[in-house]
Amino acid sequence: MSGRMTRWLVALTFTLMAVNSADAACVALQKSAQVPDDLALCKRLDPIVRKPAALPLNEYEEALNQYFSHFCHRDTTAGWVRDKYVRDTGPYVASLINGAWVGGDRGTHAPVVIWYSPEMHAWLKTARPSDEAARPAEEPPVPDGAMIVKEMYPAPAALCAKEDPAMLKPTSGAAFMVRDAKASHDGWYWGWYGWSDDPKANIDWPPRPSNGLPYQGFGQYCLNCHASAANNSTFSSLSNIEGEPGRPIAFLSQDFALDLGSEPHHEALTDIAPAVDDPKPAPKELNPDVAALFDYVFAQLPKDVATLQMPSASYDTVWVKEHAKTTEKSQYLTSDQCVGCHDAGSTGLQFDMTKPAPLDKVHNPDGSKLINMSPYGTWRNSPMGLAGRDPIFFSQLASETQTFHPEVSPQVQSICLGCHGIQGQRQFQLDGAAQGESCPNFERSMADAVPYPPDNPTAEHADFGALARDGISCTACHHAIFKDADVAAAKDSEANRCIIARQDQLNPTELAEGFARTFTGSYFVGAADQLKGPFENPKQVPMKNALGIQPGHDETFLKSDLCGSCHTVHLPVLDEGKTLGYTFEQTTYPEWAFSDYRTGVTANGTLPEGAGPKAQSCQACHMKSHDEAGQPLVSKIASIQEHSNFPEAENALGPDAIDLERRVGFALHTLVGLNVFLIEMADQFPDFLGIPVQDPMLVSKGVDNIVTTRNKMLENAEKLSASIAVTDVTSDAGRLTAKVRVASDVGHKFPSGVGFRRAFVEFRALDADGKPLWTSGGTNEAGVIVDAKGEPLPGELWWERDCSARIAPLERRHQPHYQRISSEGEAQIYQELVSTPPPSGEAMCGHDAAPAGQLTTSFLSICSHVKDNRILPSGYLPFEDRVTIANALGSKGTALAEDTGSVAVGDDPDYVTGGGDTLSYEIDLASLSGDVASVEATLYYQAIPPFYLQDRFCTAKGTDRDRLAYLTSQLKLDDTAAAGWKLKMVSSGPVAIGD
Repeated sequence: MSGRMTRWLVALTFTLMAVNSADAACVALQKSAQVPDDLALCKRLDPIVRKPAALPLNEYEEALNQYFSHFCHRDTTAGWVRDKYVRDTGPYVASLINGAWVGGDRGTHAPVVIWYSPEMHAWLKTARPSDEAARPAEEPPVPDGAMIVKEMYPAPAALCAKEDPAMLKPTSGAAFMVRDAKASHDGWYWGWYGWSDDPKANIDWPPRPSNGLPYQGFGQYCLNCHASAANNSTFSSLSNIEGEPGRPIAFLSQDFALDLGSEPHHEALTDIAPAVDDPKPAPKELNPDVAALFDYVFAQLPKDVATLQMPSASYDTVWVKEHAKTTEKSQYLTSDQCVGCHDAGSTGLQFDMTKPAPLDKVHNPDGSKLINMSPYGTWRNSPMGLAGRDPIFFSQLASETQTFHPEVSPQVQSICLGCHGIQGQRQFQLDGAAQGESCPNFERSMADAVPYPPDNPTAEHADFGALARDGISCTACHHAIFKDADVAAAKDSEANRCIIARQDQLNPTELAEGFARTFTGSYFVGAADQLKGPFENPKQVPMKNALGIQPGHDETFLKSDLCGSCHTVHLPVLDEGKTLGYTFEQTTYPEWAFSDYRTGVTANGTLPEGAGPKAQSCQACHMKSHDEAGQPLVSKIASIQEHSNFPEAENALGPDAIDLERRVGFALHTLVGLNVFLIEMADQFPDFLGIPVQDPMLVSKGVDNIVTTRNKMLENAEKLSASIAVTDVTSDAGRLTAKVRVASDVGHKFPSGVGFRRAFVEFRALDADGKPLWTSGGTNEAGVIVDAKGEPLPGELWWERDCSARIAPLERRHQPHYQRISSEGEAQIYQELVSTPPPSGEAMCGHDAAPAGQLTTSFLSICSHVKDNRILPSGYLPFEDRVTIANALGSKGTALAEDTGSVAVGDDPDYVTGGGDTLSYEIDLASLSGDVASVEATLYYQAIPPFYLQDRFCTAKGTDRDRLAYLTSQLKLDDTAAAGWKLKMVSSGPVAIGD
């Protein structure tokens, strides 16, 4: 095509687009003026809407709803003023895509007309006069009651700029601010209002089905931009206002290319998809083995299962309530106070902390989605983020307090919620313990406390409930301190008084000192107005403006101490309310410290034995900072309104204060192991856990965060945790023999953590068609390991089917550790099994005590160990070296070294230095119904094995038990990696005889 023809076609295209632009209408234009229609009502409501902290949220929103729906904020007779015209807040850019011009708004908001209350206008004239020379040296605070209403219109502004704003109805609602300085640190009530025929459309209490962030409130995500204002969290300028000198900022507007179909990002944030649980299968469609195993409990479920739902996450908002200085009254905050800056896409303009998602016919069919890699996005639907809503934990807690230890139920609740509901438990104790008084127990009912209705009996504890449900959240970790100097400076602060009491309760000084005193999540915290992270020289002004908190650098966040405090669980052994002794219930951190993966360093120096040959911190595995190719991740760590790469704004801070650095070593907060069962519950039944489906900031632009969490777990299972191989397969003299090698690739025991997790080997002999002729470790569809007749192996079930009695409780039936397996009634199960104190006589507890009680899942009843053949990490140190390191960590004596060893593994050499397990299989070929062509070994994992679920259902009752039972009855696993209630990790594939 000639150049002349090309130029002619381009000119014709521009002419056609210009015609289209000229014909485009301002869809906001109304036939009549949108002005106050009931001035008496406006006058009555005006003093109410100026005091947002004076009413419960629902009542305030009702008043505000009436105020805006009657356009009371446009009452010019009462002194309200507005912008000169509809104006852009950033450029409108045309792009030629597939032969067509497509326009896109790049403003910080949709085009706006802002209305200012008379107090706000008067303040602007005094604090920000048109004559720069007349500005006061120090800008005074905005007076209480001042309001700013930012009406939003279609992009570009040119569509409506020539119309009288009084004739316009905001198409994208209005963002508004109401000044109430004493109610929050930043001093504003923030919100969004959408004009709707539905009178409840803008009401946050009771929550909408989405379980998303509330539309209005204090400490809202709006601060991700407004904290970049030079003062008073507002960019307002007289030059925009009708009748005042000056002109609004002008931006590039390529309005020949109109694309009115795209939804403004700020409007998208208010239109979150509802968290509707999947349709439930009819009873006849339930997994028959699950139905048969738990039918007794399922029959007891309430008819109205809605009563089992947890409180909506919409209630989970706790902000900094002190205006002048952030103190221990705001030591812990909910994650919604961090989401605006530390979630991806929150500005709608920049998409740091993301990467394009791969094509996926379910989650990304057109390739337009992003993967959210931000701290909030990767944490929110991880087990850490879900800890305060974990239905498995709460059912466990019900068993502990109702059956195992009812005599000390309040204390047990506070101990357990001190981890899973850490922020609520700590803030409750901090607020409730007057100087010199004991620290009150935080009880289970408080974790359900909500503020609505305002007169409900739990309302006084609503903040603590919100903090507890928010899980192991941002301020729980980023306030933590471990350096001796920091601890010495902070240990006498009010914020740590009840932490010392917890240390005395769980890690008494006769057993622990130093770091070991912090076990079971008993770490100290720094000042409420400081948060720490791993990067040097963080920008401080935006967070200080938003929260009154100064971010700082602490290299401890790159060390495993941060994880070890919580992932070493030291608990009392209780019996009828009495403490018999102490035991280590979980030892993930010391297992790592005793392995080849140890770094040999802590926040306070080096440890004996130094670094191992495979040295990696906990964060190196569980908070990846490199991509699949090994290249470091590079990204900004926040999404805020910066200076250099955002549209210009009046009265904003300069680049030195708010332009962020791209950080090498940006770390994902995915923080997962292999508990896909919890993630499937959250994904399939978000309403029951009260959580939203979509990310609150990236919304439909991103793949749902829970999908990313699940994918990371599956990657861990398939590629990063273990491998399995079959070797030496021979057939001789009527016997088939083979060796199976399970190699561990993790820096702690496998499995690790809570003792009921288990892994097992399924070994099958197959005929030429792949049909199994012999199986060890096979299961039914409920995940119960069965023999050749389909009967559960000894120890697979602990209770009679009707929960009437334990099955031979003092026989402690279970599968032992094997080095050779020759029967389908034998299976290699890697697990920890523990025993209660004996039912009578003097209780002898300890690592070397002979088990005399019954097998238990109680964390607080571990009197002795029955079995622990969990695979050791490579390079596991001998007992004497473990003692030396344990003592250096502050754990006195030999208890930690003993409790991290193996139990009942015989003379198996694999349990000397660790790294894996080798066992042999021997099959009598004459007993088979066909000829064996190959064998296959597969490693499976169960986070909640059948015996564990059965113990929950038979030892607990009430809402927490019923919630877990209902989810168990309805969970669809057939099309997942956890089909049959077992997670398939790795397999050898068929190995032919002789290979």
